[in-house]
Amino acid sequence: MMDWTDRHCRFFLRQVSSRAHLYTEMITTGALIHGDVPRHLDFSQEEHPVALQLGGSEPDDLAHCAKLGEQYGYDEINLNIGCPSERVQRGAFGACLMAEPELVASCVSKIKENTGLPVTVKHRIGLDKVDDYSFVRDFVGTVSQAGCKTFIAHARNAVLKGLSPKENREVPPLKYDYVYRLKQEFPGLTIVINGGITTRKEIEAHLKSVDGVMLGRAAYHNPWLLADAGKTRAEVVAKMAAYARDAISAGFSLRNVTRHMLGLYHATPRARIWRRMLSDAALLQRNDPALLAQALDAVENGGSMMMAA
Repeated sequence: MMDWTDRHCRFFLRQVSSRAHLYTEMITTGALIHGDVPRHLDFSQEEHPVALQLGGSEPDDLAHCAKLGEQYGYDEINLNIGCPSERVQRGAFGACLMAEPELVASCVSKIKENTGLPVTVKHRIGLDKVDDYSFVRDFVGTVSQAGCKTFIAHARNAVLKGLSPKENREVPPLKYDYVYRLKQEFPGLTIVINGGITTRKEIEAHLKSVDGVMLGRAAYHNPWLLADAGKTRAEVVAKMAAYARDAISAGFSLRNVTRHMLGLYHATPRARIWRRMLSDAALLQRNDPALLAQALDAVENGGSMMMAA
């Protein structure tokens, strides 16, 4: 979810759901060590609980960045061992680290030595053509001995060569039974399932076998999937209009906020109007949060659709 679940996205999702545990986009250790730390780590207190997801393979660097996350007030450090992109592979981290469980264990151990935060790991169930259950079982067994108690398993293999990141989310077959077996074999661990889950019915079915369900793009494109009972979209829009005013005052643009809200009316009769108004370049250029109220009126009440010429 790099370039997707930034601070504006997470604030929006928190307005939709008070219960969801939110995760940052993956932030590399290099970006924090050599880049603009506040830009990467600043977040709204309303986002809690929120985890800082790190990408890296050097234990000392990860520990340093995890300490920064602790200082900024994050609730959890999540180590991403699931991303298969070539950019990540060139940095020798992400999914390729599943072949080095001892190194991952060292990373977890070093983070735990330097922070008081829980450390979790997001991973795949296999690597390239290695798809025997024993591979992920041994990975989890090794890393858990270093003190990781929560594993978020994307129930597909990661194919490091020949498939794009998008294809890696779609082509390797889903093996939910592998994740279920992890919970059976490690009952003392928290096992969270991820991959291909798009409906509440599916979520409820998985929760019969594991401890939690992680949603990525499904929640981004259809955030109301996470909505609190009794909440209305109008309430969310009102909160986001106030947030947008503050964000603009802090130097962000309205587009920074609205680009994450396009799915709010997903699969509703006037969803296209909502998307068009919130992505219209001329309207966004005005940088006026009133656009949110105008779009809400157009969708909810059939008000005029103020499209730019």
